Amino acid sequence: MIDLDYLAFLENILTDNRKEKFLKVLANRTKHFTIVVEDVFQMHNTSAVMRSCEVFGIQELNIIEQRYGKRIDKEIAMGAQKWVDINQFDSITNCVATLKNQGYQIIATTPHENDCLLEDFDITKPSALFFGTERDGLSQEILDKADGFLKIPMVGFTESLNISVSAAIIIQNITNRLRNSDINWKLSEDEILEKRLLWAKSSIKDIKRIEARYFEENS
Repeated sequence: MIDLDYLAFLENILTDNRKEKFLKVLANRTKHFTIVVEDVFQMHNTSAVMRSCEVFGIQELNIIEQRYGKRIDKEIAMGAQKWVDINQFDSITNCVATLKNQGYQIIATTPHENDCLLEDFDITKPSALFFGTERDGLSQEILDKADGFLKIPMVGFTESLNISVSAAIIIQNITNRLRNSDINWKLSEDEILEKRLLWAKSSIKDIKRIEARYFEENS
């Protein structure tokens, strides 16, 4: 439960422009889709995927780190890690089970299956879209657990795109279609309040001191 008085106190420290920007961005955020990257060796690619999530309104990015366990490249992410929720998993099994329990269908993005082209993808169902490594693509375990497959139509000699490029193309396409649909894709009121509080805290310098003073005065 969000402490609305505390939220109001923190937002009063922010500029009006900052608060208006938060509301504008949150009005376009969604958890209808979530993105998953599996064991991406070149961390700048994961960071670039995170940036695409932020730019196009995907609120959550899931990272499976069974082999490499690297940290997000903050320079490539360019601050996106402040605004996108990162869920980290140490196994495919845990990630898939968690997302299925949350109501997502598991969609594997791969150029090697003909299940569904991007323009034909059904955006009505909450979906977790999985992206694989640069060299080998998604693991066989994810392909076996997938509820469906998605591919970007290509007409050149090259069979695949860099993960960060393919993620950007897919995320832009499905989020644009989503915002132009009648689907209930927006964050709930409680989710928006949670993000407003988190973003306010991340925007205020010396937040620990300010937070301690507030609770001391209001205890």
